Amino acid sequence: MKSIFSAFCWGLLVLSCGPKTFDEQMQTLYSHSVPLIHASQVQKQINSTNPIILDIRSQAEYEVSHIKGSQFIDYECFRASDVAHLPKDSEIIVYCAVGYRSEKIGEKLISLGFDHVSNLYGGIFDWKNQDYVVVNHLNLPTDSVHTYNKDWAKWLYKGIKVYE
Repeated sequence: MKSIFSAFCWGLLVLSCGPKTFDEQMQTLYSHSVPLIHASQVQKQINSTNPIILDIRSQAEYEVSHIKGSQFIDYECFRASDVAHLPKDSEIIVYCAVGYRSEKIGEKLISLGFDHVSNLYGGIFDWKNQDYVVVNHLNLPTDSVHTYNKDWAKWLYKGIKVYE
C-alpha cells in the first residue's frame, strides 16, 4: 500500500511540475536570441509591408499547410546559399511548428548579416490557434496542420492535427 501511495504522489508531482499552458511551454523553448513577433503583428505586416516569411520545417510539414506566401527553407539542411538571394535589410519572419527550430535558423540569419529577423511566437500552431489562415500544397485554405509528432499535437487547439 505504501508503494502505491508513493507512486501516486510521485506521478502527481511530475504532472504538476510540467508546463500547464501553451505560453508556459513556449517560455521553456526559447533562448530569446531572436526577437519574437506575435501572429497579430505578422498579419499587420503582411497587410502593410509585405515581409519575407520563411517556413523552417520539413517539406512534409510545409506541404500539409503553411502561411500563405511563405518560402520553404528546410531546417535539416539549411545552407547560407538558401537565403543568399534575399536582401540583408529585408524584414524577415521565420517560423516552424512552435518556434524552436525557427529560432535556431533566425540565429544563423542574424550571424549572416540579416538586420531585421523575427521569430513567430508559437509558430504555425499559434498562428492557427489565433484563427489565421493556412494553405496547403495547392495554395488552398486548409484546417490541417502538421504537428511534428503526436506529443506536440496537444498544443494545437484549432485545426486538424496531422503527424504521420
